[in-house]
Amino acid sequence: MAEQDGRHWDEHYANLGPAPVRGVVAPGFLASHSAVIPIAGTALDLACGRGMSTVWLARRGLDVVGVDVSPVAVDQARDLARRAGVGDRCRFAVADLDDGLPPGPQVDVVVCQKFRDPRLHQAIIDRLSPGGLLAMEVLSEVGAAPGPFRARPGELLAAFAHLDLVASGEGSGCAWLLARR
Repeated sequence: MAEQDGRHWDEHYANLGPAPVRGVVAPGFLASHSAVIPIAGTALDLACGRGMSTVWLARRGLDVVGVDVSPVAVDQARDLARRAGVGDRCRFAVADLDDGLPPGPQVDVVVCQKFRDPRLHQAIIDRLSPGGLLAMEVLSEVGAAPGPFRARPGELLAAFAHLDLVASGEGSGCAWLLARR
């Protein structure tokens, strides 16, 4: 599956082309909650795509590892980090998250956008350092048709119920959550 996923996403990102540096802003669900995102420490950006969230976190002062299944996306992310002047704060890896999280130390922030795999929920929690922040946004059935890649109503709140909730929302086909370990 990884090879097929990689090819699909390689084609997708090749068609998009490199992200513009001026397009690096707080991800939608974090824009109104950016004050809770640390300005120092470490972060892991899962399914990082072209690296826009990775670079945004690095610009805030975090040292970030971005992971994606697409080598094309990872190359574009490295290039974006370099062009944005934060290449020294960003590392990237090609990894298939279907195989689990790549090994690594606990981090202060885990960001995961538009990628959902309930099998990884516990591994994501375990990767957070004590007091670490999870920032997750997924496609949702709330306000949209059900589908295999969409979270059921209340899924994120239930999956991360033993974390301390900072904020959450569901609607218009998206669900998001900010929570601390």
